[in-house]
Amino acid sequence: MKNNPILRADFPDPDVIRVDDTYYMVSTTMHFMPGAVILRSFDLINWEIYTYVYDTLDDTPAQKMEDDKSIYGQGMWAASLRYHNREFYVCFVANDTHKTYLYRAKDVKGPWEKQTIEGFYHDCSLLFDDDGRVYIVYGNMEIYLTELNEDLTGPKPGGLHRLIVRDKPGIRLGYEGAHFYKINRRYYVFFIHWLSDGSGRRVEACFSADSLEGEFTGRDILDDDMGFFNMGVAQGGIVDTPAGDWYAVLFQDEGALGRVPVLVPVSWENDMPVFGIDGKVPHSIETQSTRPAHIYEPIVASDEFKYLPDAQGRIHLSQVWQWNHTPNNDLWAVDGEKGLLQIASGKLSENVTRAVNVLTQRTVWPACEASVLVDGSMLNDGDYAGLCALQGRYGMIAITKEHGKYYLVMKGKPGKANHVMGKTCDRTPGEEYARIPWPEPQAALKVYMRFDAMTDEATFYYQDHAEWQKIGVDQKLYFGLDHFVGCRFGLFMYSTEKTGGQAGYRHFVYHASLDTLED
Repeated sequence: MKNNPILRADFPDPDVIRVDDTYYMVSTTMHFMPGAVILRSFDLINWEIYTYVYDTLDDTPAQKMEDDKSIYGQGMWAASLRYHNREFYVCFVANDTHKTYLYRAKDVKGPWEKQTIEGFYHDCSLLFDDDGRVYIVYGNMEIYLTELNEDLTGPKPGGLHRLIVRDKPGIRLGYEGAHFYKINRRYYVFFIHWLSDGSGRRVEACFSADSLEGEFTGRDILDDDMGFFNMGVAQGGIVDTPAGDWYAVLFQDEGALGRVPVLVPVSWENDMPVFGIDGKVPHSIETQSTRPAHIYEPIVASDEFKYLPDAQGRIHLSQVWQWNHTPNNDLWAVDGEKGLLQIASGKLSENVTRAVNVLTQRTVWPACEASVLVDGSMLNDGDYAGLCALQGRYGMIAITKEHGKYYLVMKGKPGKANHVMGKTCDRTPGEEYARIPWPEPQAALKVYMRFDAMTDEATFYYQDHAEWQKIGVDQKLYFGLDHFVGCRFGLFMYSTEKTGGQAGYRHFVYHASLDTLED
């Protein structure tokens, strides 16, 4: 048996497919690069990060954090993952470019061929029908079905285009997050929405029709928070097993941790899906594995930075890492012989959210910590290098330099979550809560985070004579729409006075609470 949710880390908006004995799941990655993460499983419970669809998206100034721009709270989300005629397809919109992207590949590992689809299809889902025609379902509150042309570059002239579902007035969040299927010659569309009936939580709905020209009728099919702070379980894809069983992979909001995948058993009654057991999501679940001997790679990991270049001279970091935006590859390097990651500054930044090349990993429930040895011997005055809890209301510990002397500082962004979607990242320097003189340019730094959705917070430490000493305050953590992702660990370096400084990082050590590993 395995505890549910199945992954206690930020993998929102899941869509899942099965190809032979293997399950693949795509998840929203927003502004992080590489993007559009695809995970792999053989039992729908245990997952590993398998690949990314793209290294960078469009390399716009905002995606590269140039010209005082960023794409926090934007980027790619809610992708549709499909497999048709021995080819993989990933379709999604990016809310900074206002484009719809379609990637395709013969192998899920790539290479992925990129194109765009004319139009903007919010929370879209693809369907390859049996007759060779292709459709896309999308929208919020009003859900549309549009037939695509043969090369999937836009709507088919004269093709089917119609409104299929309209939510009722007064709903807090209308139907969206479409997932579109044809099962046993019948068409099904699944949605998330947010009721305004006093419960104040998200629910899952399903509508179906016996033809694409027919009437789509349906209802809410799951309304359950698993006893967790009224956080409803909803939005995601469904998939069958080789044995003919059905499951849904949905998500649940878990505060600053992010949105975590939940596995829900699905049965069928009178051609309608029934989610859960007696209307509830089980807190523990067991499935059959198609490869019981498989050992899964961890979704978070320590790193000694022992990477060596490939034949083209490029360094490929572990897939647990993502940059906060499109990285500037001229400003980071790895010396694999020394086990050293180096990050330099190329612009002035007011705070850590404005920094280029913040290297991040997800956090995990219920608690986790990361530590790293930071070498600040090549910092300039006004530079900061260290480890942070990255989100809109961030916290950080860093080694800094002022008038040629070194200090350890703990800084943070006070206040509650910012729910302004797509707001550019904050340009204030943040609050400095602690500063102590430091006798040398090296320091071991640590951040510890704990999550229960109500009092999520981070605590900061430095090592002094082999003992960890707390510094500053406990930084309250929040899930906000300004970043729209769970809080992450981040290795960072930024300059406030003069560019060109550089920091080194060794011995990144990640510890997750044993509760996250429980089977």
